[in-house]
Formats: sequence, structure tokens, C-alpha cells
Amino acid sequence: MKNPAKKALIIKLSSLGDVIFTIPLANTLKENGYEVGWIVSEKGIDVIKDNPCVDKVYLAPLKTWKKRGFSLENFKEFLSILKEIRKEKYDIAIDCQQMFKSLYWMLFCGAKRRIISKGAKELSIFGGNEVIPNIYAGYERHSVLNYLEYAKYLGLNTDKITFSLPESTQEVKSKIDELLKDINTNKPIVVISPATTWDLKHWNKDNWKEVVDAIKDDCSLVFTGTEGDKDLIFYIGGDNYINLAGKTNVEELKEVFERADIVIAPDSGSAHVARAVNKPAVIAIFTCTPPGLFGPFGDDEKYFALNGNLLCQPCFTRVCSLTTEDKNLCTKRPAPQEIITIVKKMCKKSRYSV
Repeated sequence: MKNPAKKALIIKLSSLGDVIFTIPLANTLKENGYEVGWIVSEKGIDVIKDNPCVDKVYLAPLKTWKKRGFSLENFKEFLSILKEIRKEKYDIAIDCQQMFKSLYWMLFCGAKRRIISKGAKELSIFGGNEVIPNIYAGYERHSVLNYLEYAKYLGLNTDKITFSLPESTQEVKSKIDELLKDINTNKPIVVISPATTWDLKHWNKDNWKEVVDAIKDDCSLVFTGTEGDKDLIFYIGGDNYINLAGKTNVEELKEVFERADIVIAPDSGSAHVARAVNKPAVIAIFTCTPPGLFGPFGDDEKYFALNGNLLCQPCFTRVCSLTTEDKNLCTKRPAPQEIITIVKKMCKKSRYSV
């Protein structure tokens, strides 16, 4: 049932992965006739700005505000953004962040219905005037489905789950054309993005090296990451292939993934962007975090989330608490051969005969 007069505001500020997991909710609202606004921070702006799932985007510069500390300038900017939001007279606001940093946006956005889940944290529940049952259902139900509980509550059909990202500009396409000009397109293109910002999420570097050595003859390899990831990429052999570490932002990384057949990454923003692109197969390697909650969502013949199936997984901590020889064991699992097997299988299913 269409709701052409309805306006919905999504509050999901960060992180990049969580913002991507919320995109299917925005698309469901759009497909049911809602005009959709979204408040997002710097971490997620590149996947929401110009995204067809959203009509209006409001950038809350949390990183800038945090650097400045408490200041009158921050408060003035907050009021200015809030003024723009209130002009739209949203019928519904949905708090998908559910933390203290979303409280004031919810409380003062001006929406008639401010919907939040009973599981909200850090006092954020007081920003809502309509509380639904806890959308979090443990480690086995994916975050995408959790956020879609808001759509179900509004009486919308959630059978169709759609990821969307902004279209790449010609400038971005031209830059990636140049960066990939020497790639051998007669083999499947495999992008390896081995790093993330959370140390315990990193897979063992010798495992990465073993995978690279095993698949290098079957694929055209591309490595991506930040400037800070160059040492890791060098160690696992990335300098022998196309190494884009430090050369791409999120918008450009998306275009790299558009050219890929397979992307391999830990639980990271890179893995989530690759999934939202909809084109490559994605192999995500999990250590301390739950694959059921954060893995690449969808077709299990194309999207893979693997961990070591250890009794301590997922611990969801940044530092391993074990003091035995099993300390950090999750970072060494799964065995490299599991990843190698999947890559070779997906290469054979790609547009190439390997």
C-alpha cells in the first residue's frame, strides 16, 4: 500500500557497515511511497549521499565536533542542521542508531511519531514516543533483518531486500580505469582487502599469504586498503600485483569492487561495501564478531561468512581474554584452505573458464 504523503526520517549515523545494513530499510520505505530523509555522519556519508534510496541527506559532522570538543560553534551547527530537518515536517522518525548520539536528533527532529526499539542503549529510548519490541534477536538474525523490523511494524512488506549505492561519477570511473589499466582481464579479478580498524578482527597474516600464493595463477589480484595497511599488504605479497593501498576513498573503492568477480576481506567496511555493490562474490572472514549478524547478506552460493567455529566465538571484544595457548586463536581460523577452495570454486563459476 502506497503512502505518497508520508515522510520518514532515518537516524543512522555510523559505522559504515551498519549504515549499509540499514539501506534495505530505506529502500523498502521508498518502494512504499515514503519520502526518505537520513541523518548520517562522516563515516557513512559516501554511501548515502546521492543514493537512490534517500531523498534528503543531513550530514552530522560528529568527527569534526569531537575534535573541537564542547563549543558554541558545534551547538550552532547542530541547530542549523536541526532547522533544516524540522522544515520537512517528517511524519515518522526511526532511530536505527539507538545510542546516546542519536538521542537529541530524535528528541528534537519534529517528527510526529518517533519510533525506537525497546533494546535501545545509553538513554536513547527517551528520544522516542513510540517503542516497539527489541529488534535485536541475538547473533543469528542479520542486522539487515533487524532494521527491517521497523518496516514490518509500519505494516510494510519486507520480502524484497534491496541494497543500493550511489552511481559512480565519470571522474571516479576514469581514475579507476587508470589505476587498473594494467590488469589482466582474461582471468577472474579478485580483490583482497585484508585490513580493518579493529585489531582482533584481523586474520593471521601468514594465512593471507598462503591464500595469495595458492590463487595467484588462477586470478588477477588487486589489493586495497589505507596507507596504514601497506606493511601488511607488502608482507602477504600485494606489492607483486596491483596494490591500491592509500589510493582510493570509499567512492573509488566501490568502483573497484564494481570491476571485481570476488572480494575477500575480514569483517570490515570493505566487505560491506563489496556486498552492497551487488556484483562480486564476497568472502568475509570473521574472528571475534558474529558472522550471522554481520556477514554479507543474501545468497549463500555467492556470499560467504566464515569463522573458526571455536567455543569462544563470538566474544565481541577488542582484546582476547584467554591466557592459554589458545589466545587469539580465532585470528588463525578458518584454515587458509577453506578460503582457497571457495575462491577456486567461484572462479570456475565466473565469466571465465579457469
